[in-house]
Amino acid sequence: MSKRTDIVIIGGGPAGMSAAVNAVARGKSVRLLSSEGNNLGRAELVDNYLGFYKLTGAELMQKFSEHTASLGIIHEKGRAANIMPLGDYFMINFAGEIIEAATVVLAIGVAKARAVPGEEQLLGRGISYCATCDGMLYRGKKAIVWGLAPDAAEETNFLGSIGVDVTMVAKGDRPAELNPSIPFISDTVRAVIGDDSVKAVDLGDNALETDGVFILRNAIAPTTLVPGLETENGFIKVNNRMETNIPGLYAAGDCTGSPLQISKAVGEGLIAAQKAAKYIDTTKS
Repeated sequence: MSKRTDIVIIGGGPAGMSAAVNAVARGKSVRLLSSEGNNLGRAELVDNYLGFYKLTGAELMQKFSEHTASLGIIHEKGRAANIMPLGDYFMINFAGEIIEAATVVLAIGVAKARAVPGEEQLLGRGISYCATCDGMLYRGKKAIVWGLAPDAAEETNFLGSIGVDVTMVAKGDRPAELNPSIPFISDTVRAVIGDDSVKAVDLGDNALETDGVFILRNAIAPTTLVPGLETENGFIKVNNRMETNIPGLYAAGDCTGSPLQISKAVGEGLIAAQKAAKYIDTTKS
């Protein structure tokens, strides 16, 4: 059995890094999981964060990263496909690895992508967010990869290598790294078609038959990531202790709503980590 981590943090922006630093300060084991990039790293100028001003977003992110690194915190890059609450712990599917956590802090920012029609209804019945996790289920079958993340071509190549009849769909030009033998369609998926299971995808001008769809996004909607999670106006619903409706699950930063500011994210990350640590101390002892 894998070793259980005290606090797993999903998201490597200001809220996630703040949570990681404060979890370590409370003596807890931590894993910080994040996809590539975040909004702060793309900011042209940050001038309203106390003590740090006239910096680019990338420069401020570097400062935060140096702080976490000084504490031995490693930014693990990849996609969290789903998080399953299992009573007194959580199972996290991260880049094909199954991680056990006593508590989880969601610091996933704002998921701009909305689910397409049919996606939520057919999740687990032909729709997956992780090729390395579920790829073997489609060996000898047809599958579509809808590439919305930088590693989509790599994931598509993996499916092809294990015997999946795979086609990649993505906007723009064919990725140079995509295996030449794999078909590529420059388009976007409008809907997933099926009743009890996936039958096809709607590409606008035509429907492409398939047994499965791998939707590879950098960010996944919170309610898709965690079954049963309560949201309000598109944001994760929390109280002033950063607790969600699921015991042991906390949220911090932009994913909890406005104001979408660094100071709020850092403060909420601190609260989430402290409350998660207290939760462990009071329930796991």
